[in-house]
Parts: sequence; structure tokens; C-alpha cells
Amino acid sequence: MIVTLTPNPSLDRTVALPGPLIRGGVNRLSGVVVEPGGKGVNVARVLASAGQPATAVLPAAAHDPLLLALDAAASAGSAGSTGSTGSTGSSVLSTRAVTVAAPARVNTAVTEPDGTTTKLNEPGASLSPEEIDAVEMALLEAVAAARPSERAESAESAGARHWAVLSGSLPPGAPADWYARLVRLLRGAAPDLRIAVDTSDAPLAELAAGLPDSAPDLVKPNGEELGQLVGLPADRAMALEEGAVRGELAPVADAARILVDLGIGAVMATLGPAGAVLVTGEGAWHATAPKVPVASTVGAGDSSVAGYVLADVRGGDEPERLRTAMVYGSAAASLPGTTLPTPGDLPAQEVVVTRLA
Repeated sequence: MIVTLTPNPSLDRTVALPGPLIRGGVNRLSGVVVEPGGKGVNVARVLASAGQPATAVLPAAAHDPLLLALDAAASAGSAGSTGSTGSTGSSVLSTRAVTVAAPARVNTAVTEPDGTTTKLNEPGASLSPEEIDAVEMALLEAVAAARPSERAESAESAGARHWAVLSGSLPPGAPADWYARLVRLLRGAAPDLRIAVDTSDAPLAELAAGLPDSAPDLVKPNGEELGQLVGLPADRAMALEEGAVRGELAPVADAARILVDLGIGAVMATLGPAGAVLVTGEGAWHATAPKVPVASTVGAGDSSVAGYVLADVRGGDEPERLRTAMVYGSAAASLPGTTLPTPGDLPAQEVVVTRLA
């Protein structure tokens, strides 16, 4: 079972333009799509569409439009369902909603025909200390419920890989080191649990500052974020991804290896058109990006994380995890608006994975 946490969920509103965005002018839309969102919610939905059971933990107000959107997505054939009890769902995707005072934010993505995406993200509703404690408790309970008891554990489930995926920005009121704290809590509660953290800015910096105690099993920075994590100046951090486009992959692998040496299990650095680099204690690999027409980048990173986790729970080695991550991320980029990929959307083009070291 996979458990995801989305501390700052959203209603994702994607508006499509028939031409380039006209700043300061009137822009008429060619389409509008509203879907339940937030990075952890996206990961859970992608996993569920592939048949992998997942539980999405998130804060939401009673009768929150976000919960209604989750219901609508389920009715339309997306994985999962929700109800009014706070812990509901299908056999594939379940939702554990923690009741909080304020409704979820609304994030808007403006997409242009050439694939350019402009994101307008609200900060989100503040969480009180009591609400933060309730979210932590719900996460721990979901992890405990997802793992078989000692009495019920079978030979097959004994070797199963379980993940907690902590994703997205933090809401106002949450401490910047919340993810670092959650990693430590989860390690104490479930030592065999694998943990992924996909975030940015201050929460990512705090995660790095807490190493090795806060080390997850997977982080997914982009090139610039990777450079920042290892203390590179801003210009050199940005140069990592620019260099990768020119085929200079060694600096990316070297930077990721610093984090692995500090305790992180795997660093998957996504590099745009240059593909991605994965570094673990076993080595480093590069994957090419399938050439697909880019319609919207919304959800591409989340889909990559889902692909990596999906391959891991199915027993895939590092090259297979990286390959599956790239296929799912590219599929998401080829789909309009906030549409998330299903197995039927995966590109046919082969992803080439090469060992770097």
C-alpha cells in the first residue's frame, strides 16, 4: 500500500488559451478544467489508475469543494471515491480527510498551445497547531492501517514494499521543518517504510539541514533545486540543468551523490529535455526523455514520482524505476490541462537508460 500526504491540497483550475498569453490584454479561453489537486493527491491518483492501492491523506473543510471534486472525478471514472465520513474510497484509492476550518485553495494554470504553462498558486489556508497534530495522527494511522499485522502477514506481503509520499508546499502556519519532522516520526513508527519527499524552497532546505536524521528514501529535485541543496551559488545551481542539456551529466551526478552520502536513499534529478539522473548507493544512471508534444507540464513531476514508486513496489531495479518515472512524467506532459496519465497514455517511444558510474 502507498500512503500520500498533501498538506496543502487544492482545486486545480486549468484554463487553456487558443494562442499566446497576452499580458495586459483580454485573453479568451478555449477550455476550462477543474480537478482535485495537490501533489500527493496527484501521485495517489496516478498510482490508482495503474491498479496500485493508495491512500491520500489531506486536510479539508467539511463540505469542501475539493471533496466534491474528488467525488466528481471518481464518478467520471478516475480512481477513487470519497464520502462524508472523512475516511472513504474504493479498493484502489481511498481518501483520509482531516477536517479543518478553512477550505482548500484554488490554483490556476494557464496553458498555451506550445505547451507553455503559467501557474498561479494561492498560499493556502492556515493550519492551527491542533490541525497540524491531527494531520500527523491521520498520516500515522493511515500508514499503520496499510501495513499488515504480524498475525496477518503472509509470505507474499512480508516482502512487499510500502511507501509514504510527502508532497507539495506547506500551508501557512506549518513549520518549515514539518517534512523533516514527519520523516523522523515515520521512521520511528514504521522502520521498514520507504519515504519520498517532493517539495521545494524552505521545506526542502530544512529537510537537507536535518540530514542524516531526516533522510528520506527518495527526493526529486530539478537541476536548480539540486544545486541549492548542496550549497552551490545560484548561478552554478542553474547551470546544472543548462549543462545537462549540453550532455554534461557528471556535475549533476556528483551533486546528487553528496546527498546520497548524507543518507538519502535515492536522488532523482529531473532535467527537462535532458531527461533525468538517478543516483543511489549502487551507482548513477541517466534516462532520456521521450519526445512527446508538450501540452501542459501540470502534474508531470508528480507523475514521475508515481512512476518511480510504482516500479519499486513491483520489484524494479534502479534503471527500471528511472525508466518508469520518465515514461509517466512524459505522458503527463503530453496531456492537456491537469489530466493525469493512465497506463493507456504512456508513450510508445523507448526510454534509454545509461549507467553513468
